[in-house]
Amino acid sequence: MSTVWIIALIAVVVVLLVAVLLVARRRTGGGGHGLKRRFGPEYDRVVARHDGDTKAAERELEERVKRHGSIETRPLPPEIREQYVARWAAVQEQFVDSPQRAVAEADRLLARLAADRGFPADGQYEEQVSALSVHHADTVQGYRRVHRAAHTDSSTEQMREAMLDARELFETLVTAKPADSGGHRPQRADDRRGRSHTPWSLGKGHHPKGSGA
Repeated sequence: MSTVWIIALIAVVVVLLVAVLLVARRRTGGGGHGLKRRFGPEYDRVVARHDGDTKAAERELEERVKRHGSIETRPLPPEIREQYVARWAAVQEQFVDSPQRAVAEADRLLARLAADRGFPADGQYEEQVSALSVHHADTVQGYRRVHRAAHTDSSTEQMREAMLDARELFETLVTAKPADSGGHRPQRADDRRGRSHTPWSLGKGHHPKGSGA
């Protein structure tokens, strides 16, 4: 084999290797910058949990993408969506008289809603959070906060803030179409129906973030 053919063959092999590496990087989030862009605040949270070790944090996030990146979000039938919206409104009303019961119910409601949308079944909290962080990195922290508030001794103010954060993920899950599950914030379900009477605030004098109240 001539030297020219050997060089050509080496060049082809190099090109193929580069192509394989590029495909692998896309599937795992595009490397460090791609992961940071995809996960946003979740990236920083994981890095902090690994004491600043970005390589370890990126390995964890890449593993999440491999496990859950292919999840296809299922649509909610209109009547089921209406039921979830009504139940969440009832939970928020319940908060005024019984904050602890309200956050516990909100935690259970989010778990069931996530399962209905195609994420791991309720009862698998860690897997649900892991999967949700891949598709809803901007709002998944609200689920963590309300879950923690439901299972620990928290002040009323801590529970109220947890409910407000959890509501952001609830709104995303209950209203987003399957193609929307990637960071786009949908309108609230009550706004889309032209209603304004759903009690989004948690107690007299408290208004949720972004409510316009």
